[in-house]
Amino acid sequence: MKVMTSRGAKALALAALVATTASCGLPRSGPNKREIFAGSVLREGDAFIVSVNPRVTRATAVIPAFGFSSRFVSAGVVGSDTINPGDTLGMTVFENVRDDPLLGNTGQRVSALTEVQVDGQGYIFVPYAGRIKAAGQTPEGLRQAITRKLDTQTPDPQVSVQRVAGDGATVSVQGSVGANGIYAIERPTRTLSAMIARSGGVTIDPETAIIRVTRGTVTERVWLQDLYENPKFDVALRGGDKIVVERDTRSFVALGATGTQNRVPFETQTLSAIEAIAIVGGLNTQAADPTGVFVFRNEPAEIANAVLGRKDLQGDQRMIYVLDLTRPTGMFEARDFIVRDGDTVYVTEAPYVQWQKTLSAITGTATTADSLATVGTGG
Repeated sequence: MKVMTSRGAKALALAALVATTASCGLPRSGPNKREIFAGSVLREGDAFIVSVNPRVTRATAVIPAFGFSSRFVSAGVVGSDTINPGDTLGMTVFENVRDDPLLGNTGQRVSALTEVQVDGQGYIFVPYAGRIKAAGQTPEGLRQAITRKLDTQTPDPQVSVQRVAGDGATVSVQGSVGANGIYAIERPTRTLSAMIARSGGVTIDPETAIIRVTRGTVTERVWLQDLYENPKFDVALRGGDKIVVERDTRSFVALGATGTQNRVPFETQTLSAIEAIAIVGGLNTQAADPTGVFVFRNEPAEIANAVLGRKDLQGDQRMIYVLDLTRPTGMFEARDFIVRDGDTVYVTEAPYVQWQKTLSAITGTATTADSLATVGTGG
């Protein structure tokens, strides 16, 4: 009967350790490339795996399209002297009679109506002139209307009308501005950009600021930068408009062998894959596989069909886009590929890292086994 040598016993133990370690799950940041590709529809999975190229980049380059419709853009600037429901007017009537004036007491030729409220239907009441439509008129137009009404009852009346600016024509400004509040539409603040400036300006990063304007039942949006760069978006305001300045809420999730793993908000209107990687600290130089950068996304059917050259797909499709940064054009493709809201950017670990972990686990376990054997033999 042969007795196994100490060296042979160690070799056999090492082989057993390799087999045991290989069959156990080692710590890692997520699935490897082989496991991801196993989820492809070509292998009875439920995701389409697509290598990124210029055609794919063009088909998937979709970003939120904000901007005002013709309903907002074509609306003319409201005259600063236009009377609106809710305004308070001041009027003075001078009568060319001494003894029996129509409006004042005997000997009182000048009558002042200091606070005349324009009602919700746009009318005012003037003694002896009755109800007169004031909303939509200028003070001059209203003066002429009142004069015509009184002219038949008192000789050559002289009427003046003053509008208290903004009592009826106001907008609300809320959100990320210097001072939330109700502001009058006056001569300097008749457009969107002027009203934002009047409220103290935007207090968040302009690159991620969105302006939302609600007029009646219609709400439309514009990027703050587009508002400043495109004059047509600096729309004229209307009384009752609601203006909200809010931060862009889009985000993506970074996982795997990156500098940090987190949910990351967008910092610009458009975000490329290479920028997304840079935001989270780049690839982990000790672990990342630059050939295994993946973007996971639920893609609308129309885009999925365009990417895959098909016409039969319906509903959202699970898509996995693959970027290989080691290819001659890999960095350019990553620079041009647009990351969208809700995407997951995942970087696999290099095969070497798993091998290193395996060796570490084996050598550490073997050392422990040697120590136990030494203790057991009393050596």
